[in-house]
Amino acid sequence: MIISNIIGGLGNQMFQYAAGRSLSLQRAQPLRLDLSGFDGYGLHNGFELQQVFDCPVEVANEADVRNVLGWQYPPMFRRVLARPWLVKFRRGGLVMEPHFHYWQGLSEVPDDSYLVGYWQSEKYFQKIASVIRADFTFKSPLSGRNSELGQQIGQVSAVSLHCRRGDYVDSKKTNALLGLCSLDYYRAAIDYISRQVDNPNFFMFSDDIAWLKDNLHMDFPCHYVEHNHGRESYNDMHLMSLCQHHIIANSSFSWWGAWLNPRLDKIVIAPRRWFAKENNEKDLLPQGWVTL
Repeated sequence: MIISNIIGGLGNQMFQYAAGRSLSLQRAQPLRLDLSGFDGYGLHNGFELQQVFDCPVEVANEADVRNVLGWQYPPMFRRVLARPWLVKFRRGGLVMEPHFHYWQGLSEVPDDSYLVGYWQSEKYFQKIASVIRADFTFKSPLSGRNSELGQQIGQVSAVSLHCRRGDYVDSKKTNALLGLCSLDYYRAAIDYISRQVDNPNFFMFSDDIAWLKDNLHMDFPCHYVEHNHGRESYNDMHLMSLCQHHIIANSSFSWWGAWLNPRLDKIVIAPRRWFAKENNEKDLLPQGWVTL
């Protein structure tokens, strides 16, 4: 079987699932998800895939993980083996993402494999994109205020704009890794869109709407989406996916909001630098997305 280790927020969970799903179909092996990392996990909203999407989820139990990993099963051993210079000591079934950009070696791993990583590239699942889109069909229809916004989005040239702050500001570790998209980036992206799209309407998504209202001003219709919180936050991704065009943050959440929009003529603008520190980001964005 293929087991994907699932951890992080919704966007990260989607990448981890998609890479495992692609490999499982390629090998005609069942996919199971190891959710043990969420025990005592205090970040984000816990495991969300099953709540949000109509995707097949089979949870790996302890016996499944032990059967694939053998002596490498204890989490402490896996943390030690994650060090790059210990790769030669890993048993074949323990597959750890070696770097951030696309790794062709994933297609060559054993049929019994346990995947650890973020796998943040469309290249891992591009061949089964239609399957992933079907798996990531939102389980529940929009309701209430979200339904009203969804109808409004369908009546205008809607552009989603996502500004991620929250833990990017509050956590020194996260801030040092990812940094924040600048106001200059958003202003340049708005200018780019306004030259390509007639009468754009901007739908603003953020975990700090107050900051966005105070600091980013524009001469176009602007709609602030500020009512989806906690376990309802995924509705922001659903609404993003209904927009015609997108300005995303350096966030897997808005990456997926843009990717789930099936339009071939969509404009997606992303920050040129995803990380605060140097990293190889060449496979992060799908072909055709614009960087500023």
